Amino acid sequence: MIAATQLRVGMAILYNNEPHRVVSVQHITPGNWRGMVQTKLKNLKTGTNVEYRFRSEDKVEKARMEQHEMEYLYSNETDYYFMNTETYEQLSLGAEELGDNVYYLTPNIRFMVDFYEGRPVGIEPPQTVELTVVETAPNLKGATATNSLKPAKLETGITVNVPAFIEIGEKIRVDTSLGKYLERAR
Repeated sequence: MIAATQLRVGMAILYNNEPHRVVSVQHITPGNWRGMVQTKLKNLKTGTNVEYRFRSEDKVEKARMEQHEMEYLYSNETDYYFMNTETYEQLSLGAEELGDNVYYLTPNIRFMVDFYEGRPVGIEPPQTVELTVVETAPNLKGATATNSLKPAKLETGITVNVPAFIEIGEKIRVDTSLGKYLERAR
């Protein structure tokens, strides 16, 4: 058990006997009242978000999570298959479980998968991924002088805004937490 004031973004806790991930935390001390901790929690089983206000003296139970590195293998029409890099066990996840992470799946990429009571409840891609540009507007002369952006479709189907000098066939690095262009891949 930890004090509510020790909650941090990314922690896994039990709220109403269900595992939740802390999405945001704000400590509030209004006037003469006691301090409170305003949180936004994501249910790891259902994916729903809930806001809850803890009193500063409340105790919260941390969820016992296991985290395993999983390598993406392949997909079919409905499922995506991963392999545990330590035990070589395979796991299939549906598109709804992956959410937007489906846009970062490239062969042999490694994700961290959270398990609660033996069930996968969360998936975390690497901070950055390298993807190839498959469709974008042509390069404009003098585009380096301005800070203009143009949309580019990448190999996985995601569209991101890139600088005007990026061309079809180039590899770029994308920030997975924001879904934004970072730089050209070296």
